[in-house]
Amino acid sequence: MSTLLDRRQMLSLSAAGALASVGLGLGGLPSAKAAPKDASSIRYCFNTSTIRGQNLTIEEEVDIAAKAGYQGIEPWISKIEDHKKAGKSLADLRKRIDDSGLKVESAIGFAQWIVEDPDKRKQGLEHAKRDMALLAEIGGTRIAAPPAGATNGPKLDLLEVAKRYHALLEVGQQTGVVPELELWGFSTNLSRLGEVAMVVVEANHPDACMMPDVYHIYKGGSDFSGLSVISGNAIPVFHMNDYPADPPREKINDGARVFPGDGVAPLKSMIQTLLGNGFAGVFSLELFNAEYWKRDALEVAKEGLDKMKASVAEATS
Repeated sequence: MSTLLDRRQMLSLSAAGALASVGLGLGGLPSAKAAPKDASSIRYCFNTSTIRGQNLTIEEEVDIAAKAGYQGIEPWISKIEDHKKAGKSLADLRKRIDDSGLKVESAIGFAQWIVEDPDKRKQGLEHAKRDMALLAEIGGTRIAAPPAGATNGPKLDLLEVAKRYHALLEVGQQTGVVPELELWGFSTNLSRLGEVAMVVVEANHPDACMMPDVYHIYKGGSDFSGLSVISGNAIPVFHMNDYPADPPREKINDGARVFPGDGVAPLKSMIQTLLGNGFAGVFSLELFNAEYWKRDALEVAKEGLDKMKASVAEATS
């Protein structure tokens, strides 16, 4: 027991020291007064999962994001693959995105870069490389890197995970696409802010960064105050959503996510904390609510953008 406790204490001290050394910061929770009044640097992005149930093509999703007034789009790799399999041009898709005034801020893929089995991990890195190459063809420069393949089973050593994330980052440098370490609250691995922060630090790579999510922070059991020790520079894209009071955290799932401001998440203080720590990146609306999938896709996109902007306005007023 003492050996286990010593190891846990040593890892905690190592992570804390590393956080301070790379500027993720160790300080108190920024107050509302510390938050900058000007959030004009924040960009708003549309994760296409929000209208996934409408079964649209990626071209239609691009058009909806642009018409709704977003500055960016976060497509799923599977939709890019479908576009290519249908014999359509990725160059034409890129032009459509550019002409719409959108930027591909990130994308969603599920390469198993983190898994324990060396052969499967090698295949996972090859999978990631293919995903990144597809994304680069439409102008994308970042991709989510969740713990796909390690959501169940044993708890992985975080220092080993950091080495695997480093390898993924090296693949990213080859393709020009940065993998963002994504927190998944339901997962056995990388379900908590502290775990994700430690892996980002210990990856020892200039491109290392994280992708938090309002719902996943809550689902994983971390407190939002943990964001106070993470530099905004380490978060290029933040998934925005909200969650209701019921069902409780232990039973809630992806489908319960709601528009920002329609739930009970502490969005005001969270946004103030992010801005106070220098966040100047992208808020990307990511929802999986089946009720929204029954509605007109453009109306859903517009409402999501309006409510993201309202949440930011409230936090900075």
